Amino acid sequence: MDAVRVALLREALAGTEWLRATRRFAGALRTSVEAHGGGLLLVGTAEYEPWHLAAHLDDEAAWSGLPELSPTLVRHRVPSGAPTHLSVGLSRLEAARRGETLLVVAEEQPGEGLLERVHDARRGGVTVLALDGAPGAGAAQAELHALAHDALSVPAAAELDLDTVQHLVSAAAGETPRPAPRGRRFRDRLSRLTEQLAAPPPTRW
Repeated sequence: MDAVRVALLREALAGTEWLRATRRFAGALRTSVEAHGGGLLLVGTAEYEPWHLAAHLDDEAAWSGLPELSPTLVRHRVPSGAPTHLSVGLSRLEAARRGETLLVVAEEQPGEGLLERVHDARRGGVTVLALDGAPGAGAAQAELHALAHDALSVPAAAELDLDTVQHLVSAAAGETPRPAPRGRRFRDRLSRLTEQLAAPPPTRW
């Protein structure tokens, strides 16, 4: 989803709780990485890896001049021969320390092993954020929310899906928190879109 589509989606959602909720959550993410500067860890579940969110946050980090937004994707299974930036396993969570931010994205209920690692990371001083699309409340989802300093859920009955919400969150995280005139915001986004289309194909993800 490019910048123009995100802008159109925002117009459609203007005045709704979703637009406020995604901007609030993105603000918590940006505030955490700006305040602590310790790096951003991004992890999904054994069945769901948040590739698109990782790529979009990486783009937003470059466009916004906030390198702390560029995430380290932590993977449950690292295939043989994976490039270095895609070879970070779950042991990285065990090494997480105060000042780092951990964003957990769960399309389904998170497993017990992941929850244990998130618990240990929080106990070590890591700021934990959770974004989930679990189909209904469950014990694992409730535990994840209890561990998180901030959380945003996308229920199965919501008018948006988890992927769309991730686009809104990543776009909002890269924006300046200071209000700007509407025309300026549109020109900024259009300029960024032009740069994106003119740039060579990304190779990181």
